[in-house]
Amino acid sequence: MRRSRIWAALLLTCFCSEGVGNERARGTADAGPVGDSRRELSLPPHPLNYVTVAFPKHVSEVEARFDNQPTDNPITNHGATLGRVLFYDPTLSRNGSTSCASCHLQSRAFAEDKRTSVGFEGRSVRRNSMSLVNLRYYRRGKFFWDERAATLEQQVVMPIEDPIEMGHQLEELVVQLQRDPIYPPLFEAAFGDGQVTTDRLSKALAQFVRSIVSFRSRYDIGLASVDSVLEPFPNLTAQENLGKSQFFGRARCAECHLPDDDDRPVSQRQAAFFQLAEPTVNGIDPDADDVDRGLGEITGQPSDAGKFKASSLRNIELTGPYMHDGRFHTLDQVLEHYNWSVRPHKNLDTRLHDFAANGLAIPEVEKVALAAFLRTLTDHELILDPKYSDPFVKPTGNGNSNGDVERPHGGNGRERATAG
Repeated sequence: MRRSRIWAALLLTCFCSEGVGNERARGTADAGPVGDSRRELSLPPHPLNYVTVAFPKHVSEVEARFDNQPTDNPITNHGATLGRVLFYDPTLSRNGSTSCASCHLQSRAFAEDKRTSVGFEGRSVRRNSMSLVNLRYYRRGKFFWDERAATLEQQVVMPIEDPIEMGHQLEELVVQLQRDPIYPPLFEAAFGDGQVTTDRLSKALAQFVRSIVSFRSRYDIGLASVDSVLEPFPNLTAQENLGKSQFFGRARCAECHLPDDDDRPVSQRQAAFFQLAEPTVNGIDPDADDVDRGLGEITGQPSDAGKFKASSLRNIELTGPYMHDGRFHTLDQVLEHYNWSVRPHKNLDTRLHDFAANGLAIPEVEKVALAAFLRTLTDHELILDPKYSDPFVKPTGNGNSNGDVERPHGGNGRERATAG
């Protein structure tokens, strides 16, 4: 009840005066950049639901044992709402130009269409932006391509202080957000009081990212209508079902991308998450000193050289370019790699040894069908879901003297939280 009152107060009292907005825009040396002088949120009368997820049966049966949600930071509706606002706020960067969402676009299943991302000063970062979808179900619980973050709570704040990505300092950012009229009420709703701290910042961002789950694809609909993932799905075309039989059969994709207990046959493995159990070497690079060492760069262990965490195959139609450096622009290029171009490496995943020696050699018809099946993993509702959208109101840019604005999904146009 108390948080409901706080939320109502946020919506009613954040029509901040023009004077407050101008003061906020000027900022101070220790407050950091603040971007535009007027910023406005569009939030619904009650927080959107981030806690309850309507899992299909094949997900609900297994999700608990893959969930990396810590006991001290469960997803809450108010916490994820705060995380959503932070995620889309460019003032988290040093010069107010770059948000988390700049490199993780909802329209691209929270990846982006660049080979490598561009930071707040226009410099390219080293690697491709991974999709953030279903990170909650990476059981290993470590993040980035090289797994240098031990938890999602660590991962979400590391780009903020990265000198190329966002270039801010968390200590300064905390002061800046405390002074921003938007944030103390949001922090109070999420955590019980309006104090901004680094710990709360990381927890809120992690809650929002963990809430981004995707189980509404044609694949999920089809699997719900049959007794086994190996049966033809009635809602897929003949070509897509042929591709599915390749994924679970000759192409052996499921052996890596649907991991479970090692002694289970493919037909009995979980059929939900489509991501590797741990970092691996997939043979895109030779065993050489001048290539990215991935996990090995972090651990210093020769046995980890060339290993990388991989994104989920869910929404793969939307998340290219592919691989840690974005070298492959199309799904066909990815499949051709496994078909003929897996390179020998001292740490090559043992499941790929035969691929390196002889090639997978899937015929063209089956290869095209496999790509068609992978596209059935696209969740078209995800990319339009209001609870994952940008909550900041954007000017339409039409030059209208009335100051027309474009409202994001998730607001009704009446409730606003404004800085300025």
